[in-house]
Amino acid sequence: MSSTAKRLVMAYLMPDRRALIFALKGVISMAMAMYVAMWLDLDRPYWALVSAVFLQVRPETGMVLEKTVCQILGTLLGGTFALIILNFFIAYSGIVLFCLAMWLCLNASLSSLVRRINFIYFFAMAAVTPCIIILLTMATPSMVSSESIFNIAQERVSEIIVGSVCAMLVSLMLWPQRIENVLKQHAQHAINEAMAYLSVELAIDGSHELRHAHIDSTLESLTALNDDSSAVVFEGPTGQRQARAATVICNKILSLVAVVQIFGRLQRNNASLLSANMTTLLQKLREDVALIGSSLDFDECYTLAQQQRRKWRTLFDSNDLTALEYRLCRTAQEMVADLVIILRAYRAMNGGEPSSLKASSLTPYRDPLVALTTGFRTFLVFSIGAGLWIGTGSPAAIMLMILPVIFSIMFARLPSAVVKKSLRGVLIGATVAIPVAIFYALNLIAQSSGDFPVLVMILGVPLFLGLMLLASRPLLPYGLGFCIPFIILVQPGNDMSTSLSVAYTASNALAIMTGLIVLYWVFKLFAGPGMALMQQRLFMVTRKDLIKVGTPHHDVDWFNARMCDRLLRLSSYEKGMAAQGRIITDLALTGLNLGHIIMRIRKMVDSVSTQSLTQLMQAWQWALAESYVLAAQGETPALMNPVYRQIIAALEDQQAPKENIAMIEGVFERINLTFERTATMVRTADTRQEPLVDTRTEN
Repeated sequence: MSSTAKRLVMAYLMPDRRALIFALKGVISMAMAMYVAMWLDLDRPYWALVSAVFLQVRPETGMVLEKTVCQILGTLLGGTFALIILNFFIAYSGIVLFCLAMWLCLNASLSSLVRRINFIYFFAMAAVTPCIIILLTMATPSMVSSESIFNIAQERVSEIIVGSVCAMLVSLMLWPQRIENVLKQHAQHAINEAMAYLSVELAIDGSHELRHAHIDSTLESLTALNDDSSAVVFEGPTGQRQARAATVICNKILSLVAVVQIFGRLQRNNASLLSANMTTLLQKLREDVALIGSSLDFDECYTLAQQQRRKWRTLFDSNDLTALEYRLCRTAQEMVADLVIILRAYRAMNGGEPSSLKASSLTPYRDPLVALTTGFRTFLVFSIGAGLWIGTGSPAAIMLMILPVIFSIMFARLPSAVVKKSLRGVLIGATVAIPVAIFYALNLIAQSSGDFPVLVMILGVPLFLGLMLLASRPLLPYGLGFCIPFIILVQPGNDMSTSLSVAYTASNALAIMTGLIVLYWVFKLFAGPGMALMQQRLFMVTRKDLIKVGTPHHDVDWFNARMCDRLLRLSSYEKGMAAQGRIITDLALTGLNLGHIIMRIRKMVDSVSTQSLTQLMQAWQWALAESYVLAAQGETPALMNPVYRQIIAALEDQQAPKENIAMIEGVFERINLTFERTATMVRTADTRQEPLVDTRTEN
């Protein structure tokens, strides 16, 4: 039995309390939405149920409130677009379908430029709402008039809004779950994983595979923390403070990841350069961060971090340090200071004293090529459905242009392998939903009195079972694949004569399955830019940021915010390729490290230079960024050498302290050595051999 099958069996045989409450709230919200829609005598109340289902995917209060706002705004925007198109082009069906296809392409493209699921949902609703309005209007051309167009648009928008408002009210009133609790769990997990990564990195015998396992988990935790932080502001006056604390934690953890590589590489490869006192302090630092990572007591963790800060300050004040040790002490001080800020932010998130800490929110990677691919894929799915609708003339074929479009936009942000697995789950769920709808629900409804309580009892059982799957992230596609087609096939409402027709329901079932199969193959055939191309584009964007960092309005926080999503994407692309030593992930970590090195070098040069060396530093920074890309391509660069010699010569002419010049020159030399090792390792990987070293800098 596969792992998915085991999860499915266990979800029903041993359900947890959270899944049962989640399913019960979902059934109540859908029953309320159906009652209100039928009471208002809306034409298609089942769209209110579909709307309520989508709001149940994340049941936390803040997430539901944020999604409700996004859903209503997206629905209103889509409804306005539909009215404009129908007003001007209703007599020209070809133009209407083309405008609708381009609108879908635009919204799908824009959805790929954001990470947060609720913002993606906004674009999905803005895209799908005009589909529902326009296509249902075109299905009955003989009844089209200005009044009928407005009424159809009003009813469709009303149905969707009724569903979202009912789901929101149930979420607020019955067994409310708060996103702030989820945010705290994300923060704790991110801190623990980051501390585990630091501990392994500082260990002399740290495993390369273990380091990558922890960095992967850290990046995923940071992304989840950042993605959920926007919703917490809907949960009360403390939400803004918690959102700020979340961004601080994300940003400073990335700084720790960038800086700790310095000590790890030195300990493993150049231990002779460290004094006995420095080695002892590094081991003590490793023990303390490991303890922080496993501890749940904030006061204990904060005390340990402050003790480390004092120890490094004491060593820093010593007069018998070499230039290298002097720089390492300063770097260690900065690292421990970041750790203290992380713990302060975590305390502020958990209701401690108010905090004014701020940092840049993590920025999603926005690639025009990805946006174009996502938009074209949605355009293609809709066009195939439109072609089948025009060719067959069947009203049921309308579903070919609605349901697949929703899933096309919602799944577009996921990796290709995850999308295919999710779509298979949706297909399996729909396959189960069809016989349940026809032989169970519609059969019982046809024999019943038609009263609302009876309708709720008949629909409640299968929807409850389907919603139980939505409570589990691995089983979520199966739940969506069951609930949405089931509701669309049954079409509960005041007048169910149409859905009770076997021929009509069978046609709808065939249309739904055809649409999902088309969607699966479109995703399979047009998976988007290849891995190699995306890696190249990600490195080129990192190169641009390495040139910008350190200039006005482009500080370390800005650089960290832009690098996190890139790191996660690159590590996701490379998962399952452990035979190549996770080279691409190492290169991405090198880029993160280099951004911090640039800022550190700029400060060092500015502190000893009596005249401005801005032009020389910009030239060196450009050479470093170009060298990074060349090394990632397997070439040994020498672009920095002439520039850094000019910088050293300029500092000597200004009679800067010799020990400072030696320290700066040492950093330049080690960066060169890093690029040489990186190029060698990439060339070795190209011959399908194991890399000899990892590519991260030791500066």
